[in-house]
Amino acid sequence: MPLTRNVPVRQALRYKGRSNMLSWILHRITGLGILVFVGTHVIAAFFLQQIGSDLAVTLTALYESWIFQIVVYFCVLYHALHGTRIALMDLFPQLLRFDQELLWLQWILFLSLYGLPVYFLVQNALA
Repeated sequence: MPLTRNVPVRQALRYKGRSNMLSWILHRITGLGILVFVGTHVIAAFFLQQIGSDLAVTLTALYESWIFQIVVYFCVLYHALHGTRIALMDLFPQLLRFDQELLWLQWILFLSLYGLPVYFLVQNALA
């Protein structure tokens, strides 16, 4: 028997999650960002070794640019910290009571580890 619900599209698309859902979505997006970086790097290395084409030089210039490095650093750092928080809560279920506190700790660590390198990257790029 199929499940039938008469829910309007507008109501179905309304976001009802909280910070955990947003962090889950950001975790998935940063994972895709890491995948794009690794894929770009592999494709550039392949074309550089096999063909030596201008595409390889262009891709290398892309992933060596300071803006791309800032985005990749964001993706890697957020993905690692969020994954660590989730793994700790999986390994130690008693930490589930402190989910919001761990989320705040994750963001405090993220901002402290992200801010200074980004500052230096931007300062060197604009100098």
